[in-house]
Amino acid sequence: MTSISEELTVVEATGPSTFKNLNLFALRHPNSLESEPDYLLLEDAITQGLARITEAGASGTISEVRFENNAEKPVLLLDGEELVGAMQDRVLNLTILAPPKRTTLIPVSCVEPGRWRMATPEFRSAGDVMYTRARAARCAQVTACMRTSGTYGSDQAKVWDELAAKASRLGVDSPTGAMAAMYERHALLLEDYVRAFKWDEGQAGVLCAIGCLPLALDLFDHTGTMRRLFPKLVRSYALDALDVRQPTILPVDASLASEMLKDASWAPVFVQPSIGLGNDVRFLSRTVSGSALWANGRYVHICAFPSDGTGNAEVFHTRMSRPTHRRGWTG
Repeated sequence: MTSISEELTVVEATGPSTFKNLNLFALRHPNSLESEPDYLLLEDAITQGLARITEAGASGTISEVRFENNAEKPVLLLDGEELVGAMQDRVLNLTILAPPKRTTLIPVSCVEPGRWRMATPEFRSAGDVMYTRARAARCAQVTACMRTSGTYGSDQAKVWDELAAKASRLGVDSPTGAMAAMYERHALLLEDYVRAFKWDEGQAGVLCAIGCLPLALDLFDHTGTMRRLFPKLVRSYALDALDVRQPTILPVDASLASEMLKDASWAPVFVQPSIGLGNDVRFLSRTVSGSALWANGRYVHICAFPSDGTGNAEVFHTRMSRPTHRRGWTG
């Protein structure tokens, strides 16, 4: 298996492209594939009737859902991808390549604490990914759970606390506390960001920053996968950008991307078999945390987030505090 260090050392970052306070660097990898992926994306598999996601059992459970893959190919489920419907909305706790012709129990986190009643028999894939600040914290929680128990759970109470705080800052009031309500409430503004940024030919990943602070890195094995998931990721980055508005746009040095790539490549790593195909790879240091899926002889997905100096993915919170705790910012 190629090391994370070897994989990220050869990544080239170009840009950034800028809209308001959000900066996106395009990532290219010399080994990224431009052929059609040998797996289906979750949204396509559901739309084509080749996969279905339901509650795990008649009464359901908050932390797991049932994924039935009837396709001849594996299906890629992305870390943080939102599932809406059934008893309550959830997000995926990790990136999984679900095997073909098999049913798999998938670890999830609840992002709608005020509902536990059946809305639809099956989940559908939403048009977004969990916003990056919450996704980073949940990724670190899953990593901690893997180290202590070997399972892929999150700290559900902390997830709910983060959602409530975010909704309050963004002025969103949902009767069920649904994360989806934040995306719905700010849909027009989020689409401004989606239209402002374009996927570049050959682009296999993206690194985003709010102002001069790096926020997240996502890298895929196929350029086509990046192209298809690009709008979902931009919406997730943009929801955090709406939360912190800088009065002036500061110039961003290209070294910002190379420094984050370097930090991720140097972080200590541990590996265990994935729930689906391949291995789940985790890395964590004082400056960065993240995860990756290694399957079929390559990294299918790598995601990374800055940490706060203790290994916790809370740099966005600590470096960009709430409005009452800072001057010269509004959020």
